[in-house]
Amino acid sequence: MTAAQAPVTDADTVIRMAGVGVRRSGADLLADLDWTVELDERWVVLGPNGAGKTTLLRLAAAEMHPTTGSVELLGERLGRVDVFELRPRIGLASPSLAGRVPGDETAHDVVRSAGYGVVGTWRERYDPEDDRRASVLMDMMGVLRLARRPYATLSTGERQRVLLARALMTDPEMLLLDEPAAGLDLGAREDLIALLSELAADAEGPATVMVTHHVEEIPPGCSHAMLLRDGRVVAQGLLDDVMTSENLSATFDQPLELTSRRRRFTAFRR
Repeated sequence: MTAAQAPVTDADTVIRMAGVGVRRSGADLLADLDWTVELDERWVVLGPNGAGKTTLLRLAAAEMHPTTGSVELLGERLGRVDVFELRPRIGLASPSLAGRVPGDETAHDVVRSAGYGVVGTWRERYDPEDDRRASVLMDMMGVLRLARRPYATLSTGERQRVLLARALMTDPEMLLLDEPAAGLDLGAREDLIALLSELAADAEGPATVMVTHHVEEIPPGCSHAMLLRDGRVVAQGLLDDVMTSENLSATFDQPLELTSRRRRFTAFRR
């Protein structure tokens, strides 16, 4: 058996995609994509609207299957595993999830219900440890004081922090963040980026993949980057190798100049 044919046995590999394509209504949302994410890596996926970023994240969240190629998550291959058993091992915070949270649900219940993989509490039975973990995570995210507030009354920044606490509720092996800073004002965005930097620096934390289309939102501590355009990879690998003016210009089809200061990026048109 050749190395290319060997089965996945590396416990540190959390995502392995090979020859992945996603096709809908005659259009390629992703094409010919190869990607590997290791346990100790912190990725950012960057690209313009329609580049395929959210589709990529949905594959990584076991929310959809590829049209072509193979996707292996946490050592399990999609199509050969019960995704309902796999998903609790994956923490996800996304706009689609935020839109499904009932407005009258308390912030504490939004976090706690992740243990059952539901949005909106019903007849689940929780034990004191569930309550304790939810409180610890909300405290870590700076929203414990909002525990009894209805979700609908929270600001956008407060909701993002609550959803991030929810994503960590099951102690996931992989954390997926779909544009976590979208809609935040400058202060709330900077607070969130500082929090994400702390999570990235935690050696015991889960592998992380964050999707964005703004270089300013990349938190210090990210180790790797993928640039997507029209469903195809422009560049991927170590952050410092990928984040160049040339690669960014090709990704956004604009003559862009990329600068960095204190591990934060800024881009402007030449």
